[in-house]
Amino acid sequence: MSMTTTDGTFTHPALFYRSQDEYADRTVAFVREGLAAGEPVAVAVPGPNLELVRTGLGGDARDVTFLDMTDAGRNPGRIIPGVLRAFADAHARVRVRIVGEPVWSGRSAAEYPACAQHEALINAAFAGRPATILCPYDETRLAPDVLADALVTHPTVIARGSERVSEAYDWQAVVARYNEALTRPPEAGVLAFGAGELPEVRRFAVGRAASLGLAGQRLQDAELAVAELTTNSVVHGGGGGTLAVWAEAGQVVCEVRDTGRLTDPLAGRRPPERGQIGGRGLLLVHYVADLVRVHTADDGTAVRFYFDV
Repeated sequence: MSMTTTDGTFTHPALFYRSQDEYADRTVAFVREGLAAGEPVAVAVPGPNLELVRTGLGGDARDVTFLDMTDAGRNPGRIIPGVLRAFADAHARVRVRIVGEPVWSGRSAAEYPACAQHEALINAAFAGRPATILCPYDETRLAPDVLADALVTHPTVIARGSERVSEAYDWQAVVARYNEALTRPPEAGVLAFGAGELPEVRRFAVGRAASLGLAGQRLQDAELAVAELTTNSVVHGGGGGTLAVWAEAGQVVCEVRDTGRLTDPLAGRRPPERGQIGGRGLLLVHYVADLVRVHTADDGTAVRFYFDV
């Protein structure tokens, strides 16, 4: 199972594994092959798996960048700009190799659609770039539909020691399928706003979030996210919109809706270009929130963002 590629193509295989030993064997071999080829290597996987790779590599671990995906990738929308592009852009002149595991059995039902869209959008974000990103999937603990989605978001799959082309590969289909309509609960506090109500809508959001248990830095993050997106709505989304705030499963949820249409699937997932003015609002929300869900339709866009209490 050699993954050596020297040209400028992007390679994005899914690795289906069934045991810790298989996981360690495959990922360590993948990392060592990259090191032997002189490629910068990063491993961004959940903590326990991170230790399996680190231990398996022994002394070679010192030449590898390690990131705990449960922290760095808590919000799947942060992974492309904050993990994958950050590492690739830091080594822009050479081919890079990354183990990235954004989907694990502890992911919630609210998080999973964002995970699937993230895996699909890697293909757009890295098209034509010299990189190999290996994405492990636990066959014994993940649901069958999650494994089926992995075949749609990855052009190749490695299972039982052999690599094959995925006949189901069609990443755009997954982006579209998980562009799900987001329904607000009846108890959500809702406020409509225009250009003149931006200070009021910010105060409303902070008051509601604080009453629902958000405090300290997390409350400041929520205020910043609301300020960015409501301003975006005024400038780019038809002059105004609505903000809703509610509590759900130990999180405070905020949602901004407007009549703007978000047509770029990578919006908010690209690192800002040097000297870029504007266009950073959604990216900033991805960085501060624990989860971001987006639904865009002909009549407008909803951006929903979650903060752990």
